[in-house]
Amino acid sequence: MKKLCLILLVVTAALGCNKMQDDWLDKKPTDVLLNDQVWSDPKLVFSVLADLYDRIPDYQQLEQFANFADFDEAFASSYGDYHRHQNQTYDYTSGNYWDYGYIRDINLFIQKCRLADKLDSTDRNRFLAEAQFLRANVYFELVKRMGGVPLILDTMHYNYSGDPTYLQHPRNKESEIYDFVISELDSTLNFLPKDAGTKSRATWGAALAMKSRAALYAGSIARYGATTPTVSLPGDVVGIPAGKAESYYRIALDAAQELINSHIYSLYLKNPDDLQKNFSQLFTDKSGNPEVIFAKDYLIRSRTTQFTVQNQPHSITEEGSWSGFLNPSLNLAQSFEKLDNTFAPFAVKDPATGDDIPYDDPQDIFSGRDARLGGTVILPGTQFRDQNLDIWAGYVLANGSIVTGSTFGQKKDLPGKPNVQVVGFDGPIDQLEHGTQTGFYIRKFLDPSTGAGQIGTGSEVWWVRYRYGEVLLNAAEAAFELGQKDQAAVYMNQVRARAGLNVPLKAADITFDRVVHERKVELAFEGHELYDMKRWRLAHKVWNGASSDLTTLPGKADAPSTRIFGLWPYKIYDPGHPDNGKWVFKKVMPSAVTNAHRFRLGNYYSRIPDDVMGNNPKLIQNPNQ
Repeated sequence: MKKLCLILLVVTAALGCNKMQDDWLDKKPTDVLLNDQVWSDPKLVFSVLADLYDRIPDYQQLEQFANFADFDEAFASSYGDYHRHQNQTYDYTSGNYWDYGYIRDINLFIQKCRLADKLDSTDRNRFLAEAQFLRANVYFELVKRMGGVPLILDTMHYNYSGDPTYLQHPRNKESEIYDFVISELDSTLNFLPKDAGTKSRATWGAALAMKSRAALYAGSIARYGATTPTVSLPGDVVGIPAGKAESYYRIALDAAQELINSHIYSLYLKNPDDLQKNFSQLFTDKSGNPEVIFAKDYLIRSRTTQFTVQNQPHSITEEGSWSGFLNPSLNLAQSFEKLDNTFAPFAVKDPATGDDIPYDDPQDIFSGRDARLGGTVILPGTQFRDQNLDIWAGYVLANGSIVTGSTFGQKKDLPGKPNVQVVGFDGPIDQLEHGTQTGFYIRKFLDPSTGAGQIGTGSEVWWVRYRYGEVLLNAAEAAFELGQKDQAAVYMNQVRARAGLNVPLKAADITFDRVVHERKVELAFEGHELYDMKRWRLAHKVWNGASSDLTTLPGKADAPSTRIFGLWPYKIYDPGHPDNGKWVFKKVMPSAVTNAHRFRLGNYYSRIPDDVMGNNPKLIQNPNQ
């Protein structure tokens, strides 16, 4: 009986709902936007596009700051990141990327936008151009990490036939992907705004900047790939024929010159009287910044970053022990040349006697150098947020022994002087995380605003992806590779003059070593070093796995640099001696650095994930893995 009643109840309910169901199917949902609604409203279309912008892949960025400690730019002063200095080799999967879901979403946007006849043609053309810019960007990201990849320009729907082979595509040639990126960007130029005030959306300037970088990458892979013949695959899936180098360099130079000659952008120079401050402000000033071309502005998505929280100097931290995660290396710091255009390690010892050189002020050892040093790195004896920092490692006594501490600002007894602070509140202290262990803190991208070092507030500083300074260096490199050294000097000297290097380089001074050096110091911590070393085929030479000492040739492009070093300042304690109270410096290597960086030939291109390979038998794996 109970079962019969239940059946009758269900039938009655079904009959009663029959008319209601017809009415319900005619109703439009109130919480879901229909396709026609989205593609008739520019604001709604842009909301879809904004999500695609937000998914741009960056291997190194402010949200992944520890990746800057992968090689020789910095030391990671955090126990959880010490492994970066203790692994002899890097996994072949490191840095791999294979997100065809993102590509499908871009392709779907392009497909629907082309059919959106209710949109104003100007709006539609700009949206299309922006999506094509994003598609060019993601394929550029793929090719520089993975080599040639399948070039998919449609949305690809599965027909549930049980046979997915029509969805499987082989890898295109590496050069074909670069050619696509270049042509895709060309197709956007007439529809993107020539607006230097737009920084977080694609513009005409951003497209040309990307084009110059992509063509430069392709040209250098073609030219320098010949030095690593085993880093290749049949059919040029990996590797670009050397004969293509010159045409790519020409494209790179033409794109850079078109942008330069437009005079829409310029080098940041709001503080010409303080070039160190000027260089650091380039990355934090979001008001009328003439140099930034394209940036990830976290604030647009109502977000901030923890970069300043994690990297502020310990003595002025706004968030307890959160500080000093990323310590620039002495390897990097000594690369900034002297104002007479010469290269030299910092003068620590008297070459005649071998004795430590005493300095009246800790800043003196860094004086007379490229202003980008102080604009990139917080140095001992300097300030941040208008507060004096406390970077020193201890006292050197008359007998050469050292008195130091194991905690920030620790006090101990000195001969004849009890209870004295013997180490800085900023370090350096070996193995003490969240303070400097190299003697340096990072300044580039560090936000001086009050509250930026608090977890609940964070920093509004943006991540700069393309800027005018890089475009000038792209032009200089391409001109050099095309034998136009005079032109290369013109572009390089503009960047150098902004850094206080006022002795212009002549054409004869422009060498491959100069090209490599200039990008190293200008673009440090901006996500370029790894990919520059890859495209020049220098990575396996510079990070060769040998436990080499700090190079004495900081301007030499292929000088090995496999372990992180620091430079620690000490105060002299020798009452009655004329050097009492002066400063000496000692080169150190943090004890957490237990292995040398080893970049293998198989690391030039990241490994395609095994599940991707298993799903597509038409793919071939990258070489030397």
